Amino acid sequence: MRKEELFEKIKGKVIVSCQAVPGEPLYVEEKSIMYLMARAAKQAGTPAIRTSSIRDVIAIKEETGLPVIGLVKVQYEGFESYITPTMKEVDDLAAAGSDIIALDCTNQKRGDGKTIREFIAEVRQKYPEAVLMADISTYEEGVNAWKSGMDIVGTTMSGYTSYTPKLDGPDYELVRKLSETLDIPVIGEGRVHSPEQAVEMLKAGAFAVVVGGAITRPLEIAQRFIKAVESR
Repeated sequence: MRKEELFEKIKGKVIVSCQAVPGEPLYVEEKSIMYLMARAAKQAGTPAIRTSSIRDVIAIKEETGLPVIGLVKVQYEGFESYITPTMKEVDDLAAAGSDIIALDCTNQKRGDGKTIREFIAEVRQKYPEAVLMADISTYEEGVNAWKSGMDIVGTTMSGYTSYTPKLDGPDYELVRKLSETLDIPVIGEGRVHSPEQAVEMLKAGAFAVVVGGAITRPLEIAQRFIKAVESR
């Protein structure tokens, strides 16, 4: 699918994030079961799925036929960034057929000594036609990713880096500032816990919204209910 067609497909919509990593209740060592979450998301009407790991990219594409935003979460020694941090993960995601490849484009430490701009340049040189999504945590990181040639900027990492505020809900202000500056899609992502918050993300200027934990992470959902009841 061409980039323009892909963008038209997701514009103004909710992209469902279906992820499970080792240690989470829905992670099964033997095989991916995230395709079942993706099946439900497709039936609900999502135009695309965001997922982590090569096996889930493959399984979800086979199950749904929807475009997939693929990433790989891995922690290397010397790296603070962990979302598709090296070319190995980019290669694997490209081979698996990820329609969009998400990269950590924060200013967190990289163990290879490269700046994020240098890494983006290497990825773009190797995969000139790939649609690349920058997961960022600040306005400055978003602008840098845009100027470095990324196709999409997502607020995924806001609140998950050591230098950003830990908000209870979405970072509407970051979405607003980026959407006013950038001429590429800004995806609102991070702590979108309700349909009302998803709507507010779009009102703040988001091109589309990614929702994960509120839909596909039953442990988090159950904890929110239990905490609310026990603290009444």
